[in-house]
Amino acid sequence: MLTIATQIAPDSLINPKGLPHFGHFDGIVKTLGLADFAYFDTMDKPASAWAKHFDYKQFQFVSLVTPRYVLGIALADIAYVGSAFCYLYDIKTNTLTQLDWLKPLRFGYQMTPSPAEGRSSIGRKGAQLSFEIVKGGWRLIIDTKNIQADVTLHSAPLSLPMAMCSPTGYNGWTYTQKHNGLTVKGSLTVAHEPQPLNHALAGYDFSAGYMRRDTSWRWASINARIHEGIMGLNLAAGVNETGATENVFWINGERHLLGPVQFEFDRHATLGAEVWRVYSQNGQVDLQFAARNCRSEKRNLLLLKSNFRQFIGHFSGTITDNQGRSYQLNNVLGLAEDHYARW
Repeated sequence: MLTIATQIAPDSLINPKGLPHFGHFDGIVKTLGLADFAYFDTMDKPASAWAKHFDYKQFQFVSLVTPRYVLGIALADIAYVGSAFCYLYDIKTNTLTQLDWLKPLRFGYQMTPSPAEGRSSIGRKGAQLSFEIVKGGWRLIIDTKNIQADVTLHSAPLSLPMAMCSPTGYNGWTYTQKHNGLTVKGSLTVAHEPQPLNHALAGYDFSAGYMRRDTSWRWASINARIHEGIMGLNLAAGVNETGATENVFWINGERHLLGPVQFEFDRHATLGAEVWRVYSQNGQVDLQFAARNCRSEKRNLLLLKSNFRQFIGHFSGTITDNQGRSYQLNNVLGLAEDHYARW
């Protein structure tokens, strides 16, 4: 099976020469060190302060799965504008409701640039989302008309997140940190009805850096209980370059870094008519995904564009960990995404 070298996470992502540490980390980087990054343009000249500010992008996402609902919560900052969404998917009725936020030029929202500490939020009382990170642990707070939540996400003892940095474009980089298969504590109320969280699972995504102006990715994510225990899965194609991947499988907190995967699907198929195939050349990942519902968004603002589709559906197939143990998935609930952004 595949072996991927890892390294101890540095305190700062940027080294004394002003360059990022690249590779996979065993732990969380405390600070991205943005002020220390030596950013150059494509002609090898120091980039302007304007470019250094507006070329930096970041987004954060939490997926929360209960026996009745799936919640997807995202905050993004592309310097020109901040955006967020919170959707609620009712598994029983196959219905999806959502709220969206759009704020210009750092007004009405804030984002922490640290994967280890800080607060990100948007909106105000009655229509507000926030993520609070304390010593790498995540807390989610939702205050909307129909959803109120105050929950913390907890990993299994000694479980490691996937944390990595890779070159992006000609002179950029992307830091990505994700952890799935997390248990949940706290409170969640939907339409004035408290929801039990003893079987709830969650995952988070912290991604930031100097990404390509035109960026696209395909992505799959699972937080679920299977016969062997609690599993988490993160698969992606796009953004990360030079052979590095953010693909990882967790089983009862044990992390297995995986190699590249392929996504095959018909972007123009109607919902429910297309089955995705997600697989790796070495056979470790061999999955099919059938969508049941979708949260979509298309924005064409000339300089800024977004074509976003996040599907909720079921995965079936097999995953093999790095010890050669195989796991069978039969209609396991998860997410798949197809996204293009010009930012």
